[in-house]
Amino acid sequence: MKKHGYLFLAMFSSLMLAACAEQKSEEKEVITTTADQSDWSYEESTGPEHWGELHPSNLACVNGSEQSPINVEFPEVKADGNLKGNEIHYEPTPYTLENNGHTIQANATTESNHIIIEDNEYKLSQFHFHTPSEHQFNGQNYDMELHLVHSDKDGKLAVIGLMIQEGNENKQFASMWDELPTDKMAKGNSEKHIIDLQALLPENETTFQYAGSLTTPPCTEEVQWIVFEQPIEMSKAQIEAFQQIFPDNHRPVQPINEREINKSGE
Repeated sequence: MKKHGYLFLAMFSSLMLAACAEQKSEEKEVITTTADQSDWSYEESTGPEHWGELHPSNLACVNGSEQSPINVEFPEVKADGNLKGNEIHYEPTPYTLENNGHTIQANATTESNHIIIEDNEYKLSQFHFHTPSEHQFNGQNYDMELHLVHSDKDGKLAVIGLMIQEGNENKQFASMWDELPTDKMAKGNSEKHIIDLQALLPENETTFQYAGSLTTPPCTEEVQWIVFEQPIEMSKAQIEAFQQIFPDNHRPVQPINEREINKSGE
């Protein structure tokens, strides 16, 4: 009996070790797959042309029908006089900075800034920058583009896009620009920067509105885009300071397909 008992224990132990080894192998595979999801860039084999290949959750980057950014051809824009205007409610509030490896991002520390689209409130969560601009106007890029990202209570997104051209120093970003985090995945100075986004907005309130997507993986669609026609300005030194950290972090324009671009605010 003892011999049979020892044999049974030996077989049971072998099976348990094999099961544990298989489980660890599966866990390793899951961890690797999860890590690969964020392994994207704007260059070569992990650049925009290959985002859809990097992880199953990125399939919208290649299969989506309402992708962003787009080229706004002014003659093809539909002027919609019945389009309800959007309400933008911004005030001077503090933000913290980070370099997330893809851009410089300013994270909101309050929920006071928000916009209202068709009676639905979207709260500002963060804003970030791209160079050159991701959207085009009549086939032309601007020096940079600012994206202000908002979400509603159900997690739906609305993004305001502002074109940036070389000109006068942008005083709203002056203190922030003095402390841009240059190292990837680095936080900026712990001191919070007070930024008045309302003062940043163009005087001309004309906007282009369309249904689009995130411009970075996973390229999620059903994002409401509001892109101002009038650009804002930043100095040559400010633009070059960003480009020294990110020489090119833009996604090329995507097919418009059957979408309409509506113009409002005139």
